[in-house]
Order: sequence, then C-alpha cells, then structure tokens
Amino acid sequence: MLRFLTTHVSTAARNAWALTFGDGVEPPHSTPSTVIHDEPHQVLRRFTGPATDASPVLLVPPLAAPASCFDLRKGQSLAEFLVGTGRPTYLVDYGEIGFADRRMGMEDWIDEIIPNAVRRTSAAENGAGVDVVAWSIGGTLSLLTAAAHHDLPIRSITAVGSPIDYGKLPMLQLWRRIGKRTGGEPVTSVYRLAGGIPGALVRTAFSVTALDRTLTKPAFIARNLLDTDALGKMQAVDRFMSAMPAYPGRFYGQVNGRLIIHNDLARGTLKLGNRRIHLADVTVPVLLVAGTTDVITTEAAARGGTRVLTGTSVRFETTRGSHLGILTGPDARETTWCYLDEFLTAQDARALRAPGSARGAAAPGSSSRVAAR
Repeated sequence: MLRFLTTHVSTAARNAWALTFGDGVEPPHSTPSTVIHDEPHQVLRRFTGPATDASPVLLVPPLAAPASCFDLRKGQSLAEFLVGTGRPTYLVDYGEIGFADRRMGMEDWIDEIIPNAVRRTSAAENGAGVDVVAWSIGGTLSLLTAAAHHDLPIRSITAVGSPIDYGKLPMLQLWRRIGKRTGGEPVTSVYRLAGGIPGALVRTAFSVTALDRTLTKPAFIARNLLDTDALGKMQAVDRFMSAMPAYPGRFYGQVNGRLIIHNDLARGTLKLGNRRIHLADVTVPVLLVAGTTDVITTEAAARGGTRVLTGTSVRFETTRGSHLGILTGPDARETTWCYLDEFLTAQDARALRAPGSARGAAAPGSSSRVAAR
C-alpha cells in the first residue's frame, strides 16, 4: 500500500513539475522525414518508411495551421499511420507566413503550391498517381486545384473537415449579414493594413471555438494528474495551437469575400476575378469526412460537397470529434483513418482493374454516386 501511494505521489509530482516548470510531460513528436524540395512555402517532405510499390499520399494542410496537424504525437499521427500501412507519404509545408507574403492569394495555392507538390510527389515515385489527403480549407483548396488542372497526376482526394457551404456555419451568419451590407468593412481595412490576419489573432480565434476546453483545463489537469498519457494529449494540442501561423492578406480577403460573404462554393463555382473554377470539373474519386460535433466546419457545411461535386463519385462519412479531433484525435484511428484506409484500398483495386494502367495511375472518376452514411 505504501509503495502504491509513493508511486502515485511521485507520478503526480513529476507531472505537475513538468507542466509548470519543466519542458512538459513528453517531448514533441516528429515522425522521421527527409526534405526532398526546399523552397519558401513549398517545402516537400517524405516521411521515412520502407520502399514499396504503393501509390504515394500527399498530405495538404490548411493555412493558419501548422503542418504538424498530420503528425501531432505518437499514436495520434496520421503520417505515422500511413507510413505503417506501407504507403509512401509526403507532406507539403508552407512554413511561416509574414507581412512580406501579404499579396499571396488563393491562386498561389491552386495554381502553384499544391500542383507543384503533386507533381514533385509523383516524380519522386516514378510518375505514380497521387492520393491527396487534406484537412480543413486544405481540402477545399485541393478540390479547387483538381477542378482547375486536369493534367495533374491526382488519383483521389480525401478532404477532412473541409468547408464547402459557408451558409451552414452558424458562427459566421452574423458576419455574413454584416459583410453583405458593408462590403466587408471594417475588417477589410484592418487586414489590408496589417497585411493579413496575424498568427496571434488566429490562435485566439481557434481558442474561442474551444472555449469549453480552455475553461475546464485546470479541472482536467487536476483530474488527470496521474494520467501522463492524457496530459500528453492535452499538451500536444496546446503546442499545436501555439504554433498557428498567419493568414496572408489577399488570401484572407478572397476567403472573406468569395467564400464567407458570397458563399460561392455552395453553388459550385469559385469566382476569382474573371476566372471561374467549377467543382463539377473534379473527376477523381473523393472522400469527404465531417465531424458531427465540429463547430468550425459543421457536418452540413462539409456535406455541401456532395451536392456540387457532380462530376465524380463521392463518399461521405461522419464521426464525432472537434475540428482537429476528427483528423488526429484519440478516436480518429477507429473512424477517419479507417475510412481513409478503405478508400485508398478501393483506389488500389480500381487502378488494377483499369486496362493497361501503370502503378497507381490517376484515372477519371466514375460518375456514379456513393451513398453517404
């Protein structure tokens, strides 16, 4: 009994010290990787794994979130999971966004950053078709990229928690009404002056969406002082949130005007000046995963993709969890990751059935629809 009490007291004291004065209850996690292309906002990494004949996966993060979203911690790393399934796994990392990047817009991602990452990933794997896996607005941008560039060697797209219908986001409804009447002022003037949305403001906004977590954090620590793993999960999310970068000014202006206020994507067409990108032009198979308790991208906002992605097959799945949780939370392995693994395996079988198809070659998507669950 004495040994039991001593062990528990020691664990509690060690965890309390690590959280308050130390470096944390566990060190930051990073799945081993190698940089295969190094360019501002276009760093491409390949996670270390055995050489296989499987088709490569390219992980595409959103803006205003660190690329570590795919590699949060041991056991909560989608990158680590994919490497474990034998798939060559790559990640495009945008790095820091600053005032000098204020003129970067959605075109930079749709026409350059994501296409270049896809081409480089394919080239590194002998021309194989690439399965794009993206989170949040990274998924939205990936779909727009595929719609705008049919020549890209994309085999499929998985979008987790990706907003399509901004009219289904309750937190934005008041701002949408104000924006329609004011043309986006005064926010437009502020972000133009600042060159974007500073990282500190992005972190604050994300914290507000998880206000209950912030308010209950002291009680959570007290209840779990003996549970090092639970504290490690909490700490990994804290590190992730503290590393959120900024939004470039022009990009935010386009999101604010075209996606939030005018809700272009709910009608299936993004207007960028005189240019039109139609989501119906996506022809590769798509998997959409939405969180039933996600307050940032609601299930209804993500489900909008099933209405406008009319040129291909769409599989729609749901799971419980926060915006980050559905991607890499403790339950993601049994839901989102299973859906993804099943979906990628189906693409493998589809490629094998294609007459004369090369390894993992990208092929036009079927026009049939897959029933949403």
